[in-house]
Amino acid sequence: MVQSKATSVDQYLVELPPEWREVIAPVSKTILENLPQGYTESMNWGMTSCEVPVEDYPDTYSGQPLGYLALPAQKRYYSLYMRGAYQDQGQEKKLKEAYKEPVKKMDMGKSCVQFRKIDDLPLDIIGKPIASTPP
Repeated sequence: MVQSKATSVDQYLVELPPEWREVIAPVSKTILENLPQGYTESMNWGMTSCEVPVEDYPDTYSGQPLGYLALPAQKRYYSLYMRGAYQDQGQEKKLKEAYKEPVKKMDMGKSCVQFRKIDDLPLDIIGKPIASTPP
């Protein structure tokens, strides 16, 4: 599943194969537990997304909500797109430093952390940067 046609996060989770849902559901829960007020969880771009709604900030270049986080299930891995870590080098550095302890190797692109199983993504570490970027 690269892009879902689900219209809600609940529908997206139900449509995932059970072994994928076992990975995505706890990450999604951690995101929601740490998400600052002002962001909403929705389906956008074929994946779960946390964003500033257009109603709150209508002047975007594309007319789309301002994305903050995204969590897609890919064929071979999962990704957690964290725009806060992408835009704030201090936040990115703290995330990488925190990752060194519990995980052997962090697989991070410009704005995403990629992981193959839930044990590759320390949920206690990702909560802090998620909570640190208000809209």
